[in-house]
Amino acid sequence: MPRRGLFWAQLLFTLILCAFLIVPVVLSALAGLTENFFVGLESGLTLRWVWEVWGLYSQTIYLSLIIAFACLAVTLLLGVPTAYVLARKGGRVSRLIEETIVLPVAIPGLAIALALIITYGGFRDFRASWAFILVGHVLYTLPFMVRSVLAVLSSMNFRELEEGAASLGASFWQRFWTVILPNARPGILAGSLMVVTLSIGEFNLTWMLHTPVTKALPVGLADSYASMRLEVASAYTLIFFVMIIPLLLAMQALSRENRVIATKRAERAVLQERTAT
Repeated sequence: MPRRGLFWAQLLFTLILCAFLIVPVVLSALAGLTENFFVGLESGLTLRWVWEVWGLYSQTIYLSLIIAFACLAVTLLLGVPTAYVLARKGGRVSRLIEETIVLPVAIPGLAIALALIITYGGFRDFRASWAFILVGHVLYTLPFMVRSVLAVLSSMNFRELEEGAASLGASFWQRFWTVILPNARPGILAGSLMVVTLSIGEFNLTWMLHTPVTKALPVGLADSYASMRLEVASAYTLIFFVMIIPLLLAMQALSRENRVIATKRAERAVLQERTAT
């Protein structure tokens, strides 16, 4: 009985905590779908505010998607080779480089943005383009790509796979494309989802680096809350949820897949050790 009572108490606490977190999100979404938030659902449901947001802020949504996928392309080109080199070399120098790459995560986004403005703000064309925001997003998201790929490479003995491929006559690039990348796929996918999610939702960097012609989604969201009625701001939030939640669900599914793969690898290693002995 005490254990059963403890179980129900824990379940109740979990449900209360979930309600505490989820209810505000649901109410915010409903505010963007009701005719009049202050009257409530009695005023009726409508998509009027969603279409109004789309008409006013669609360019900010398109720009955020462009920046997010450009950020993904750059972090893939930089992060995957960097993770491979760090995993292959190892040692103190590699750990020091890894910590240096991760450093922007520990620094406030406003400080990174200010440093970029001081350093590159004099280049007017660059400062006025969305590429300036892209640089800040790459600095902020690159550590997540490197860490994701590095974690996967460190969990397997890829050096033996490379040596086997080399003994069969494979060149470096053949080994990289046919051995390293396929085995690092779970880390690459996890890092990619994380980079896109963080880039779309990052506010501090985007707010500090944007110009009147380079407003991205977080900036438009802040503007809608500051200058429009609550229904419009909530409808913008609803669109933001529609964009972000599928990415978060994909990250959760991928993390479960990675745990399954890691478990199978561990079981295979134990089996091989037993067979060898």
